[in-house]
Amino acid sequence: MKKVLLLFVAASLFIIACTTNAITGRKQLSLISESTLQAEAVTQYKSFLSENKVVNSTNNKDAEMVTRVGRRIADAITKYYSEKGLSSQLAGYKWEFNLVDNKEVNAWCMPGGKVVVYTGLLPVTQNEAALAIVLGHEITHAVAHHGQERMSQAMVAQGLQLTGDIFTSGNAQANNIFKSIYAPTAQVGVLLPNSRNQEYEADHYGLIFAAMAGYNPREAIPFWTRMANLNKSSSTPEILSDHPLDSKRIAKLKTYMDEALKYYQPVNSK
Repeated sequence: MKKVLLLFVAASLFIIACTTNAITGRKQLSLISESTLQAEAVTQYKSFLSENKVVNSTNNKDAEMVTRVGRRIADAITKYYSEKGLSSQLAGYKWEFNLVDNKEVNAWCMPGGKVVVYTGLLPVTQNEAALAIVLGHEITHAVAHHGQERMSQAMVAQGLQLTGDIFTSGNAQANNIFKSIYAPTAQVGVLLPNSRNQEYEADHYGLIFAAMAGYNPREAIPFWTRMANLNKSSSTPEILSDHPLDSKRIAKLKTYMDEALKYYQPVNSK
């Protein structure tokens, strides 16, 4: 009887805490507020930048490109949400874009628009349009509350009690969950099938945002083809990865292309 009661309570909590994402229309578990995550992101972002080599955008063309492309993507997202009457969804966003000297092929965005691109990604993107594809994808994860959803799922899975000040109250478990989900220390996450759904959502809307920012969404196909070639040596099975196989991602991107092209107005990109 006790087990049945606990299951009932857990199921009730799941139903009550589910919200419908204003953009994707998908229901998401939301046990922790966006403002709480944004506050923690500011702390983690500052710490990361202080411990890593940030490339100065005032005298480096690559760093300047990251800032330029990032701001265009941010402006496109702001316009997209505004046109749908959803500007409140971006409350608290204070965009920052930094290039960090690191050989990893990686980029990420924390809640509130805290973005980092690693120098190791640029030889793979090769041009502004491909960089826009990546930034559109990573920023979509943030604005679509994917991290908020995954953290809520992890809290349930680990039986973590929610408090009003979950991070600053010295809750090591909460901080570990945050670090396990958000870059730069993100590992294979919880509930992997759902994570792959999030990846497809990020591809879909990231493509639209890149197109709105003036970058050719068709560049997504050659970029992910280059990524596929880079990943050929990987033996990690899809079931253990929170990213779709490159071949599946490319096939999905092709289905999104006609929609994205409707938003495309070219700008001068390299």
